This record gives sequence, structure tokens and C-alpha cells, in this order.
Amino acid sequence: MTFQPILPLGGLAGWSLLQRTKDAQMDSFSSVPEQERRNQYFLENISKVETAQQLVEDRQLLQVALGAFGLSDDLDNRYFIQKILEGGTTDSDALANQMTDSRYQSLAEAFAFDRSSGPATLESGFAEKITSLFTERSFEEAVGVQDETLRLSLNAQRELADLASGSMSDNAKWYRVMGSAPLREVFETALGLPSSFGELDIDKQLEVFREKTLQLGGDSEISQFTEQDNVDSLVERYLLMSQLDSGLSMSSAQIAITLLQS
Repeated sequence: MTFQPILPLGGLAGWSLLQRTKDAQMDSFSSVPEQERRNQYFLENISKVETAQQLVEDRQLLQVALGAFGLSDDLDNRYFIQKILEGGTTDSDALANQMTDSRYQSLAEAFAFDRSSGPATLESGFAEKITSLFTERSFEEAVGVQDETLRLSLNAQRELADLASGSMSDNAKWYRVMGSAPLREVFETALGLPSSFGELDIDKQLEVFREKTLQLGGDSEISQFTEQDNVDSLVERYLLMSQLDSGLSMSSAQIAITLLQS
């Protein structure tokens, strides 16, 4: 793809500019011929797919399906992806539920090939939902080529609101965060946790995440991120802490003042 996002600035200033121009940049990105071709093929053909095997045997469909969930690197792992999809997530022993990476659960849930009433591929609006997600994730990846912190910020902005509004328990939502490398990095950086934090017992990690999030915003639950202001605050703190680590644009004193004000 030849598209390059317009990102003249990094850090919090770059984030502010990206937020103002995102819709226009997304429109331009969606019009790139390669992106249009991939989306159109998926829109025209996914409703013909009724099994996981049919999906993995069509590389063009699989490329969009995996890309929509940030799993493009698994494009050649067809047997593994087929097993993930066939197992679904209803059974606690399903392969997707055994993975520490929560993206596999999201993929299996979305396609629902284990559902007795038929997979989600047969539902009206499914193709549009997946291509929209594919386009958004692909745009995020294009942003990440230039600035990884802005990519992670876009990812958090998109994923947190959806996760927060879900029906699972709050502990389950936290485990989803911990199982998502991009979300985990945003939280760990925003909360000032050390790189060795992931070596702790998983239940201890949950305890610390809750405690630090409570200290930061007065609420320890992921459900708080149904409020856009709370998502914005977390992302801004992540970007500021990232700037503090890298020394980008702001002095440490300026960042400290901004953190105190927020």
C-alpha cells in the first residue's frame, strides 16, 4: 500500500492532530485500490462460507478476517486458525479459551462457527462489520509504521469502549486486557509499572492493575471505560508517560505538571 498517514508530530501533540484529522485520513485510506479490492471481495463472498475450513481455504477472505483482529501474522497458519475457529468459545476447553492472547477469542466469537444455529457469516451486516474493523486496524498499522505509540493509542480507544460495555464479569474483562499485548502496554505504561511486572502471578497482576487504576481515576473496574472521558484520560496519560520515557517534545518538568493537572 502506498498510503502514508499525515503525522508530522508525535506524542500528545501528534495525538491531538490525529484525532482532528482521523476521519478524513480514514476516508483517504479506504479509497486506496488495494484496500478497496480486499474489502469488496470479502463483502461479496463471505456469506458463502459456512465452515471454518472454507474460510481458511480462501486466502483473500482469511486475510481480511485475520487482519480485522490484528492476527495477520497467522495468515499461513491455516490449520491452527481452523482449529481456533471450529472450537469457538462456548466450551471452556475450546482452544481459543486456552490462549493467553485474547485476540483469538475475539476472532472465534465473531465468526461463531461452533454455533448450532449457523455461523455469523450468514447474518446480515456481518460482512460490513468485519470489513470496517479490518479497515480501521489496517489504518492503525499504517500509523504504527510511523509512530507505534499512536497506533497503540488508537487501538486502546477502539477496543476499550467495546470491552467495557460487554456482559462478562469485570475480572474477565481485566483478563482480556492482560491477554491483549497492545492494551497491556498502554495500561502498564500509563500506570508506571515496570517491565518485570508481567512475571508476577496472574492473580497478583490483576490485584495491582485494579489498585493502580483506582488510584489513577477513582475506579478500579474496566466498565468505567464506557465513558469516553475515561478512555481519553488513560490514553493521554499513556502518551505523556511515553514522552517522559523518551524525552520527546516536552521536558520532564512540563510532563510532570501536565500529569498533575490531569
